[in-house]
Amino acid sequence: MPRSSRLPTPALLPSLIALALCAWGSASAQQAASDDALKLHGSRVLGAPAKSAAKPALVISGGKVSAQVDQSAQAEGGVELRYGELTLNADKLNYNVVDDLARAEGHVRINHQGNVFTGPLLQMYVARFEGEFLTPSFFLAATGGAGKADVVKFIDNEHISATRGTYSSCPASGEQEPDWQISARQLRMDLAANEGQADGAVLRFLGVPILAAPSLSFPLSSARKSGWLPPNIFLDNRSGLEFGVPYYWNIAPQRDATFTPFVMTKRGVGLDSEFRYLEPGHAGRINLDLLPSDRVFGHSRWDLKLNNDGRFGDWRYRLKSERVSDDDYWKDMSRRVESQTPRLLASDFNISRQRELSWGVIDTYARLQRWQTLQGTDALAQFDSPYQRSPQIGVRVTTAADEAVLDSFRPWGRKARLEGGLELEYNRFDLPGSALAAQARGGQRVHALGHVAAPVGGEAWWFIPRVSVNAAAYDLDRPQADGRRRMGRVIPTLSIDHGWVFERDTTLFGRDMRQSLEPRLLYVNTPFRDQANLPNFDAAAKDFNFDSIYTDNPFSGIDRVSDLHAVSVGATSRWVSAAQGEEILRLGAVQRFLFRDQFVTPDGQPVTQRFSDLLLAAAAHLDEKWWADGTLEFNPETNRSVRSVMRARYSPGPFKTVSMAYRYARAQSEQVELAWQWPIYGTPVTSRGADSKSCGGAWYSAGRVQYSLRDKRLTDSVMGFEYDAGCWVLRWGVERLSTGRAEANTRLMLQLELVGLSQLGSNALKVLKDNVPGYRRLSSDRSPSSDFLP
Repeated sequence: MPRSSRLPTPALLPSLIALALCAWGSASAQQAASDDALKLHGSRVLGAPAKSAAKPALVISGGKVSAQVDQSAQAEGGVELRYGELTLNADKLNYNVVDDLARAEGHVRINHQGNVFTGPLLQMYVARFEGEFLTPSFFLAATGGAGKADVVKFIDNEHISATRGTYSSCPASGEQEPDWQISARQLRMDLAANEGQADGAVLRFLGVPILAAPSLSFPLSSARKSGWLPPNIFLDNRSGLEFGVPYYWNIAPQRDATFTPFVMTKRGVGLDSEFRYLEPGHAGRINLDLLPSDRVFGHSRWDLKLNNDGRFGDWRYRLKSERVSDDDYWKDMSRRVESQTPRLLASDFNISRQRELSWGVIDTYARLQRWQTLQGTDALAQFDSPYQRSPQIGVRVTTAADEAVLDSFRPWGRKARLEGGLELEYNRFDLPGSALAAQARGGQRVHALGHVAAPVGGEAWWFIPRVSVNAAAYDLDRPQADGRRRMGRVIPTLSIDHGWVFERDTTLFGRDMRQSLEPRLLYVNTPFRDQANLPNFDAAAKDFNFDSIYTDNPFSGIDRVSDLHAVSVGATSRWVSAAQGEEILRLGAVQRFLFRDQFVTPDGQPVTQRFSDLLLAAAAHLDEKWWADGTLEFNPETNRSVRSVMRARYSPGPFKTVSMAYRYARAQSEQVELAWQWPIYGTPVTSRGADSKSCGGAWYSAGRVQYSLRDKRLTDSVMGFEYDAGCWVLRWGVERLSTGRAEANTRLMLQLELVGLSQLGSNALKVLKDNVPGYRRLSSDRSPSSDFLP
């Protein structure tokens, strides 16, 4: 697929991009390795030729100007030449009209599209932008960086070369070199081919060479191009020091790959690889991480990840899978495991088709789901694996009755809608291969879920009566305790959901507010059906919270339906700023009342308590610096809290945030958490005056610490420091991840970010962003400034 064309920029921007990226290929190649860089490119569209633009006028002004008509012009004293987007200033200018040749001397300055070049002497053919600039300094608007070169040659609008050039986003102070700087012996840029060549490229940090490349090519824009990316450096207590250098391969506009050979000081040499494709109707990613011979483990280690989705006609498909070589992989190679449940890895393939008809929607689907359980050898750390589905096949129909059918159905004088749905599904269940699987009762299930509802309401209220049924039939591989292998049940449910939204204008702390009061009631009546001897393949208890208390079944899945005859009553009140529309305060409470004892419960124990635990919730943003929220589950019989979560965050300004959290579950866990990002020494870059040219540093601390009050030990935590020098940022810290009751994986992080260039080392930035609420990247607000120019 051909790339879309774009006009070249006749400026030194490519030169600077070349210099900035020459040590390892390109920052654009690094960007190409991210998920957003792989794109489809449409075909060229031929059309009528565009009308050529009128030739811009050439204007020369100065303190003293003389000219011979159609021959030449001379100017001295504050000379300025303007031609289109080009502005040239100098002490002295000689312009030959016949040859279109300008010769400028003394404090020569070119400004083109925000890019600035200054130097003592320039010769240029103006219209075709061809010439030579001696010992120029330059500034790039796009990157905010600057540099120097012995000679810059503008060959034409599409070709530029520079001899002995340097580049940095750090300003130089007198004779002192910038903190970091890239130099190259020779640069050649082909803008039409979007390609450059650098010879003798060296990156120096604080005067010390840290990377070098004798010769390499690089792209001149954000387009993808093959090349080496910045190295990865990791250090932890299980694998030692890991060093890897990624190579990005731009196979085609819609396909690419990244290969990262690495070495671990404790374990050996390996290779990480990623292949991506983006075809019309199909997209995917394949990752294979391989450690052929792990010196610590004694065998080869690998991790295979598949992420693909697309469509064939009306059918959509999706494949998401991760598999690893052994049970301890998630401990030793935790950085490479993507699953949110690192000890339970899924392989999931599903296809579906949705058809919209005049009377409703039909969804047809099929699914294969397998699990890899990383149990290990610790008997106390074993866990129950969910059942696999091989396969799952179903159809789901939803419909709404035509208005003509409902003309006679007008409760409370309002026309109601009649909605319905039916789900029919077949599943084959079994457990992953293990000692538990031999004793498990796998089998087959066919179930039907149906409902009919007649919602009615207005802008500020709703009333939804609903009748539903859950029917299931089972065919088991092994007989149950009562000797049966085939069994079934049908369970109906009646529910009524009713709510209001009242609003009024009021004030809170002297501010105009719109306050709402939102009462809600849910009535549920499900008769008792004995399910003790029925299998449970996929049902699990829902978390008891503000959402689940307004559902008709405290179980997720199909196999368990609670005998619930109850009403849930609650209310929420919100205060919203009348000026900004922002929620300032929210208070809520809800409780369930049982009309009869409940026997089908998550823990198997009957519930005779008429009033459920009371749920309370609050959230406040009374000041732009403060946020707070919390939830509380309170038992009215024991007069004690069962669970609670309290959180608060203070953010008085950029790069200043502190948050605290307290989580409590009676007889289970009690944990406190502190997270922060805060300046500890020096003047932040954002607080310096506009005329400041200093790269003086400011120190920051950032991290998150979790402490278990029940176990009296630190759990998953990260602590780090950042040094912001303005043009570069250094981050280092330590991350601790629990991998067992008495063991943890500790990683050391070190990352150097050269602002306007790239990042070297471990990805400490990502770790801090993922762990610290409100964290902001220190270099996120950097803006280009011509103060870099001498």
